[in-house]
Amino acid sequence: MVVGIKDSFKLIGVMIVSCCAVLVCTLFLNYSLDLAAVEDLIVEGQARIFYEAQKMTCQVVCGVTGGCLLITSVILLCFYSKHYIDTHRKELGILKALGYSNLEIARGFGIFGLSVLFGTAAGFLGAVCLMPAFYGTQLEGSLLPEMKAQFHPSLLVLLVLLPGVLFSVLAVLYAWFKLRTPVQTLLRGKIEEGKKYKNTKKELPFLQELRRGTVRQRKVLVFFIAFAAFCYSAMVQMSVRMEEFASAMMAVMMLLIGLTLACVSLLLAVTTVIHANTKTIAMLRVFGYSATECSKAILGGYRLYAWLGFGLGTGYQFGLLKIMVTVVFRDLEGIPDFYFDIPNFFMALVSFGLLYELAMYGYARRISKISIKQVMLE
Repeated sequence: MVVGIKDSFKLIGVMIVSCCAVLVCTLFLNYSLDLAAVEDLIVEGQARIFYEAQKMTCQVVCGVTGGCLLITSVILLCFYSKHYIDTHRKELGILKALGYSNLEIARGFGIFGLSVLFGTAAGFLGAVCLMPAFYGTQLEGSLLPEMKAQFHPSLLVLLVLLPGVLFSVLAVLYAWFKLRTPVQTLLRGKIEEGKKYKNTKKELPFLQELRRGTVRQRKVLVFFIAFAAFCYSAMVQMSVRMEEFASAMMAVMMLLIGLTLACVSLLLAVTTVIHANTKTIAMLRVFGYSATECSKAILGGYRLYAWLGFGLGTGYQFGLLKIMVTVVFRDLEGIPDFYFDIPNFFMALVSFGLLYELAMYGYARRISKISIKQVMLE
């Protein structure tokens, strides 16, 4: 079969996103289950209010964080599956010409579920290792009774095994859908062209039109770049306030997860854009365009979406913390007032701008090193 086990390891983005999702959800779901076990020991008053607030926090964190990362994992899996089909069209066409049905070929894509299984397993093991410290910070200074983390087999099934099976099925179904292409088209190795856009406005200069066309041809990469900026903006700003509202451990964990997701998403998107436009870059170099001009034409169109993602991340973290303080912890004493942290916002804004432009400069250097001769000989 064309798809092998090694191919599943190429889905590093899916592994990391699923690992982060399961890490967070395992910590809070396990804590929520252990909280429910000691509910009868909690008396009325501030202890009961704190208990209810902790339960709602677990629900909000698992629902929001787990939900967002689940959607991201699905998009990543579909993107990798489509990319694999596009880069192996001739091999897949030969299999269809030999009499294999779409479903028989698509079954091989089930191995992509291994990437999710590896990621969820790593996240679950990481949560188990962090569990004692997490419980210590959650219960420190609270009125809740002492409790130790208990192992819940249901979480192992729900968060590790079941996602691996479901994502394998999803990969098979998506591949089956995308393989409904004539054999001749697959054998020619041509990728299906997207919709043609009518130019109703004044014709743009060549490089500007190339920049717009690059963005239009690969819209899913707009999501990844915006998601990278979203993660950086939300997690960096939230981690600064999290030490005040929760604990230093939560702040560090949130910061590390946010930076990891941001770096992985940006790396995936930009490297894919450059790889898909290698021949275009080579032709631009042949016609005398500089590496800077090539970089602006290929990557410049995504800058606006990166800043939009940053803005959405800022609104997300503000709205989530506002809900937590004014709704979840409204009856709990000692909770500080929540406000929009302007210095924190500008710190995140400036640092993101510097890091993003530094990354773009690095990729511009990479573009300048593309071998024109090697590309032309392919």
